[in-house]
Amino acid sequence: MGSATLHDGSTIGFEVHGDGPVLLLPVPAPAEGPKAEAMRAWGADPALGRSLTDGLRDRFRVVAFDYEGHVMAHPKPDTLTPANAARDLLAVADAAGADRFAYYGYSWLGLLGQQLALHTDRLSALVMGGYPPVGGPYAAMLAVTTAAHAASLAAVQNPPAPTETVPGDWSTVSVTTTVDQTRQFVTLYEALHDFDDRAAQPSLTCPRLCVVGSADTIEYAEQWGGVTVDIAGPVLRERTGLEALGWDVAVLDGLDHMQAMQAAAVLPVLRPWLESRI
Repeated sequence: MGSATLHDGSTIGFEVHGDGPVLLLPVPAPAEGPKAEAMRAWGADPALGRSLTDGLRDRFRVVAFDYEGHVMAHPKPDTLTPANAARDLLAVADAAGADRFAYYGYSWLGLLGQQLALHTDRLSALVMGGYPPVGGPYAAMLAVTTAAHAASLAAVQNPPAPTETVPGDWSTVSVTTTVDQTRQFVTLYEALHDFDDRAAQPSLTCPRLCVVGSADTIEYAEQWGGVTVDIAGPVLRERTGLEALGWDVAVLDGLDHMQAMQAAAVLPVLRPWLESRI
């Protein structure tokens, strides 16, 4: 177990497993009890981080750390910018003694992988899961995170009555996150508002892979911004163009956002690709 100091002075722990080329892996810490049961109800794996690590540690030196868990426990409402997040990821690599390393992240952590690649020449390979490298839904995610922040502010003044959450139905979900927790993601997507992901492509030089589920499209009700966050669409429409830009593309047939992040789905693609590139 090691630790790294991040841009705001907070400290994050990490674990190192295995030997071989280094892979930076921001994955959740195992969940237990009611939280684990709730995750299973939504189709998530409470032990996802461990499952991914165990599936890679015999071939790679896996540096596993829970960056999402960290920012939720230690919110960065005004400073969670793409540049600072890239600094944080590099701080973990530095603390682990990794001069060169590959990176795999999923969803917003996949988005951060592309930002990391734009801020350093130390990446040996980039795997961007659950977020399109070109045509990313930045405006939609800003709307969703802004709505979540507004709801967290409103909940401070008028705490909502307990309601039954129906797994898979976002309209039944109440905001349980704090104002600072939601604000940090508004800060992130505000900073990405004018980001031109297509214009950024020539600056990416390491081997890179995009992995998405073909059914990865999330429609949010009005309370969450009333937008559609389309992850699969840009990749399916732009696949030939992405390959021309230097991306390898893997589409996981029939899988949605939750399903496409599971170890059983991603490892058969992730592991052989990394073995062939680093």
